[in-house]
Amino acid sequence: MGSTMAVLPRGNDALNINFPVGVDETLSLHGSDWLWAVTAVYAMSFIGFLLLSFTARASERVFHYIFTFALLVGAVTYYAQASDLGWSAVVQNGSSRQVFYAKYINWVVAFPSLVLGLGLLSGVSWTTIICNIFLSWYWVLTYLAAAYTTTNYKWGFFAFGTVAWIVLAMSTLNESHESASLLGVGRDYIALSGWLNLLWLLYPVAFGLSDGDNLIGVTSGLIFFGVLDVLMVPLLSFAFLILARNWDFAKLNIDFSEYRGIRQSETSQKEEQVPAT
Repeated sequence: MGSTMAVLPRGNDALNINFPVGVDETLSLHGSDWLWAVTAVYAMSFIGFLLLSFTARASERVFHYIFTFALLVGAVTYYAQASDLGWSAVVQNGSSRQVFYAKYINWVVAFPSLVLGLGLLSGVSWTTIICNIFLSWYWVLTYLAAAYTTTNYKWGFFAFGTVAWIVLAMSTLNESHESASLLGVGRDYIALSGWLNLLWLLYPVAFGLSDGDNLIGVTSGLIFFGVLDVLMVPLLSFAFLILARNWDFAKLNIDFSEYRGIRQSETSQKEEQVPAT
């Protein structure tokens, strides 16, 4: 048995190499294993999206580009967490705890990417899209500030961030849905935005239990967030591509390509050459 173990050593040595020093509550080995699995999901999804972008028409790659980047960022941030990197020790309820800022870096990219995808699908104005992107950033950054605040004043940051999420939910579920319905994609839009907002509803809960009030351990918190993140970015990314097969990109005004400017210039020249009647 001993010789067998020597031949087949345990593969995950991250916690031995990047051992957390001077922290009471830390990531467990099984938690690191889970994070490696999430890293693999993100990495394989990224590769899949990258390959699919080469087979899609140039004018219909907008969602490929948006979510390929989000998946790549997710892969590297989960790689950092699985390696027991990208964290700081924060005192909560009398004990020090690993707070992984890497996951907030992931959300700073993931949340606005999904907001941008929904905004382009719904056909709302660019001012609405930009406003929603800033709301998502505000939400994530206030939660990050709350996680690193060691007193009860952290709940003030939490409250500000949660209000931003509520406004964002109202915009993506109400105003944007009305616009999408006018374009004939209302049912697909509400399915995507409804799923996203259902997951978003659980992020304040997960934060309050983990980085907020230290009611669950580091590993439990990262498992909670990992499930939410996988159901959010990889799953919704592929859902976008599947549903996009039935969308008219020209009607949605998202048929972008490297030749878009040339086509528009040629169209304008033809219109100028048409004699007035």
